[in-house]
Amino acid sequence: MITSFIHIRLLDFLDIFLVAFLLYQLYRLIKGTAAMRIFVGIFLIYLTWLLVKAMKMELLGSIMGQVIGVGMIALIVVFQQEIRQFLLLLGNKYIKGGKFNIIRNSRLQAGYSSANIDKITQSVMEMAHTKTGALIVIARDASLRTFAEHGEILNADISIQLIKSIFYKDAPLHDGAVLIEDNKIYAAKCVLPISSNPDLPAEYGLRHRSGLGMTEITDTIVIIVSEQTGNISVARNGRIYKMTQPERLSKVIIGFLKRNE
Repeated sequence: MITSFIHIRLLDFLDIFLVAFLLYQLYRLIKGTAAMRIFVGIFLIYLTWLLVKAMKMELLGSIMGQVIGVGMIALIVVFQQEIRQFLLLLGNKYIKGGKFNIIRNSRLQAGYSSANIDKITQSVMEMAHTKTGALIVIARDASLRTFAEHGEILNADISIQLIKSIFYKDAPLHDGAVLIEDNKIYAAKCVLPISSNPDLPAEYGLRHRSGLGMTEITDTIVIIVSEQTGNISVARNGRIYKMTQPERLSKVIIGFLKRNE
């Protein structure tokens, strides 16, 4: 008898599947970032409003309805930086070279060679030995042109001596990040976005926070060499990992360039 007025169509299953797929993709994009907390907060407020409406609490429901209606505009104003970073993350995730790209390859990304990855690794190891601070961004699918606007465009071949000379403490380009894209040192002296994660350890300085912030909004891997300790860290997907075995750095980079997530 109940089923006599419940009509489930094939489109209803498709509708549920598409909503679930979009929510899953949204979660993958924002997990581990400040946007995740904002999304959870909005979702809880909206869920509370639905419960209030279901219980027919007219006054509270009306007030929350007005708050939600006006609140969306307020959110755009208050969180404009986070929204900008999220849209940038979305674009960098699926657009490469002006083309939409949703299918990922499991092979080493086009343009990168094992020889140049070895050169990056060797330069990092040598800078760590001399405690030369460094910040190196390696792009996989993300375009780094936006972050090179205030830096110096090089478009140079990758070499150990060039990377070391860029980060030499008296060099004019040492202050900032080096961007590596399509098997080239694309730019140097670049400013990266600072992570807004409030739970970062106090010992993380500007270099670590910049590297982490970059991976929160782009599909990149960032190599960080501490000027104080010479320790090597790798930032990826909004998290920092200390390289307790620096000799494995090249394998970490290759693994990042091959992953098909």
